Amino acid sequence: MARVYLTITSTASPATDLGYLLHKHPERVGVFPVGWGTAHVFYPEATTDRCTAAVLLEVDPVALVQARTFRADGFALGQYVNDRPYTAGSLLAVALKQVFGTAMRGRCTARPELEGVALPLELTVPSLRSRGGAELVHRLFEPLGWEVTTRTEPLDPEIPGWGDSRTVSATLTGTHTPAAALTHLYVMLPVLDGSKHYWVGEDEVEKLLRAGTGWLEQHPEQQLIVQRYLAHRRSLVTTAVDRLRAADDQPEEEPVVEEEAEAPPSPLNVQRHDAVVAELEALGVQRVVDLGCGPGALLRRLLATPSIGEVVGVDVSARELEIAGRRLRLDRMPERQRDRLRLLQGSATYRDDRLLGYDAVVLMEVVEHLDPDRLPSLESAVLGHARPRHVLVTTPNAEYNVRYERLAPGALRHPDHRFEWTRAELEGWCAEVGARHGYTVRTSGIGESDPDLGAPTQLAVLTRTDGEDVR
Repeated sequence: MARVYLTITSTASPATDLGYLLHKHPERVGVFPVGWGTAHVFYPEATTDRCTAAVLLEVDPVALVQARTFRADGFALGQYVNDRPYTAGSLLAVALKQVFGTAMRGRCTARPELEGVALPLELTVPSLRSRGGAELVHRLFEPLGWEVTTRTEPLDPEIPGWGDSRTVSATLTGTHTPAAALTHLYVMLPVLDGSKHYWVGEDEVEKLLRAGTGWLEQHPEQQLIVQRYLAHRRSLVTTAVDRLRAADDQPEEEPVVEEEAEAPPSPLNVQRHDAVVAELEALGVQRVVDLGCGPGALLRRLLATPSIGEVVGVDVSARELEIAGRRLRLDRMPERQRDRLRLLQGSATYRDDRLLGYDAVVLMEVVEHLDPDRLPSLESAVLGHARPRHVLVTTPNAEYNVRYERLAPGALRHPDHRFEWTRAELEGWCAEVGARHGYTVRTSGIGESDPDLGAPTQLAVLTRTDGEDVR
């Protein structure tokens, strides 16, 4: 048997709370079969001041070769001549998912007050497979807030010309929830490995996007992570990257800022969510429709806002609604919260009686995905038929695009955008449709504002001038 080792240490008093968050008791040794071996979980130390959970993965190389899902490394002897059973890589990532699945979801039924609490953690992987050496370990984990310490050994001390081994000893130190820490490892281990021991299918896209929610959208090594995690399968990589960009709706590279800020700003998509939720709260909205909700990022924020009592997510894609349901964990959502949410398949350009009578309709990064000749249909369906008290529209500010270095002159921020408006063009369209349907208009910007170009995202709030309910 070959062995792979990992430790997770907490120093937050009482440190033994780590056992609750990992769902593994410090006084017991857990044994978990993983098909091609066995994972053992035990605690070398468990005191009030310091608690360490260790994962020892025993890999049976013969069972691994005999497994139907095993992928060889591109040559006939690759099944037998490789270091997978001895180093942390995709084998350990799969074992972590099987052993700590509940912990990775952030659930702690025994101590719910611990859910979402960040702890000072130290992760140690003595033998980590890295096709990119120690440098790649730093590039992948440091943007996630980890302080990274690595050590490498020469491939052969007697032959220095062979260089360093691909095996790295790594220690990660930082303040994170155990769920986030395990998820970071789950994604990055096979990325560092550079290959997976099993066949990569379409379901791997969902696994990656689900695990990368909240950090992969902004990671500077996003392209490398996606390519390696999806085994360089072009169609899968394209799908994943398109969905990540759609979630953030901005070019590959952030604009160049001449002066360094004291603290990095939140990602633009997070700032959009913050701005929209703040507007809804200020307007006293209680019932809201997210029209063009996609995979549900804004829905999550709306459900977390106590003043909003009813949330409706509408999208033309049944697939996106299915993804939203999984990301929101509808099957595990408390009944009281589940009763506040409806997911409907529908279009922003067709009249829909199900959307009558709501306080607000949000069109977040939606209008620019429509062909210009479909805008009258959007106007008719939302302002003419549904007639909510408020309509909130966010869309890119085309004037700001010159701040993106890698965006060619005249190019759009996203390949699916049909157009992008200047500030004057958005104000003109809103004033025109508002006048036709009895709405006043107020516009502002979201994100760091340039004195000449404005902010990267525009926000328009249209408010109905009459107070009648439409049902």
